[in-house]
Amino acid sequence: MRRLTAVLTGLLALTTAGVLAPSTAGAVTGGTEDTANRYSNVGLLFFYDATGRYRCSGTLISPTVVLTAAHCTTGTLGQTIVTFDADVARTADEAATTVPRADPAVGYTSAPEGWYAGTAYTHPDYSDFTDMDNWNDVGVIVLDEPVEGITPAEVAPVGYLEQFAQPALNGTTFTVVGYGTEVRKPVSGPRKPTPMSYPIVRRYTDVVGQKLTPQILQVNGNEHDTRGGGGSCFGDSGGPTFKDGYVVTVTSYGYTANCRYLDGLQRVDIAVVQDWLETFLD
Repeated sequence: MRRLTAVLTGLLALTTAGVLAPSTAGAVTGGTEDTANRYSNVGLLFFYDATGRYRCSGTLISPTVVLTAAHCTTGTLGQTIVTFDADVARTADEAATTVPRADPAVGYTSAPEGWYAGTAYTHPDYSDFTDMDNWNDVGVIVLDEPVEGITPAEVAPVGYLEQFAQPALNGTTFTVVGYGTEVRKPVSGPRKPTPMSYPIVRRYTDVVGQKLTPQILQVNGNEHDTRGGGGSCFGDSGGPTFKDGYVVTVTSYGYTANCRYLDGLQRVDIAVVQDWLETFLD
């Protein structure tokens, strides 16, 4: 079950298939709005592919490189545009004027005023969720122009997460950041908590470790867990997880349509990822 936030004529479209299978991830549930701009190096990405316009999250790791998920870079038409504004749009009407659009047949071809444009690259060993041992859900956006005035985040050293393996993992929290959809009860109709398209803002929350593999950090995404504060949802895909100031993962997948279960985070502290990233950072 893949999880992405698609923006098609102002509507939220979710692509899902299957039951209790990984879904490419989206927005922070139960998170805190980043009104203090604590995570200024975390940006919002928009891009087109053959099926429409999508949004993801990403992290500036050098003045010209934004780290994100491979499922946010595969099949991109044209360029990807990026903003580091913490508050992008509160409503669909506001988004109609603040979120740039392009010809869906070709995608973005340049950076609108106030945005950055770049080229998407996907890890060559990305398995498209077919191989749990070689997930490699990592991509980058190489920007046309360097970002000024924002300090890039530092990627964790190789093997950094190993120190938090079980039994320590279940008592360890990590901070997830992204621009995903908010899950809340509608103001009318059924009161079931539902992912909402707006507002489009940067949020962060703490998540609790659940499982660590050579590729994935799996965490508890339940906002009612007293040890943490929520999890990722539609639109947080590609956004960072921080630990001790380092970027340790990018948000990859979730298990439910209402963002209330386990989240899968692609490790970036592994050699197969870092060797590839070095080709863009030299």
